[in-house]
Amino acid sequence: MKIGFIGVGAMAQAIIQGLLKAEFVPAQDILVHSAHQDHYEKYAAQYGLTPKESNTAVVDGSDLVVLAVVPAVVTDVVAEIRGELSAKKTLISIVSGVSLDRLEELTDYNLPILRSLPNINSEFGQGMTAVAANENLTGDRKAQAISLYQATGSVLELKESQFSVFSAISGSAVAYVDFFIDSLSRAGVKYGFTKEMATQIAAQTTLGSAHSLMASKKSPAEMIDKVSSPGGDTIAGILAMEEAGFLPSVIKGIDATIAKSTGNH
Repeated sequence: MKIGFIGVGAMAQAIIQGLLKAEFVPAQDILVHSAHQDHYEKYAAQYGLTPKESNTAVVDGSDLVVLAVVPAVVTDVVAEIRGELSAKKTLISIVSGVSLDRLEELTDYNLPILRSLPNINSEFGQGMTAVAANENLTGDRKAQAISLYQATGSVLELKESQFSVFSAISGSAVAYVDFFIDSLSRAGVKYGFTKEMATQIAAQTTLGSAHSLMASKKSPAEMIDKVSSPGGDTIAGILAMEEAGFLPSVIKGIDATIAKSTGNH
């Protein structure tokens, strides 16, 4: 199976790195091209990928074609590759805000298409990706396309109407979790730890807590109760954060993210 990437920005690179770490396909079976020749050729050489001289060459040589360009150039790029796309190839889009209906309008109504919203953690095999397939993508072909993201983390099949909320609590929330970790580490610095040491403690604790939550099958509230002794330090901290508006501030952040992405700000 050959996988072609049109565009090799940060998100495309995260997926590629995740695929390489998972040994999903040999490096040379990943084909790349972007508008910046020096950039994609150096990137391909660094990781043993196959650089292609054009977007059409990527499509021609690939089974799965990952459209990883910015929304502003989607129309032009798809017009360029439309002649090489066929029902024998699967188009996978990671372009934010471009619906399946729009992709079908730009390409071919017989083309199998998977719309996806991966996040940057795909680079380390810990990604969280939402997918939605059009009616032409079914059975083994659909499973093949989704397997690309299963190799880089977890996958959920959602309705497109849920994508903006998913993006807020998965894509943008990567930054919000990092913000929380940084806040914990700054608190550690306040009490004498070095920033490096405090960040290591906070990051590992966050990682371990997420793993424990998923492995336990319990709710976050149950896990909070598990470490909150009656009259203890932890519940005192929880109550202080609640009093300071921790929960409303998180929800307001998600509200703002969704409003911005949907144009309702």
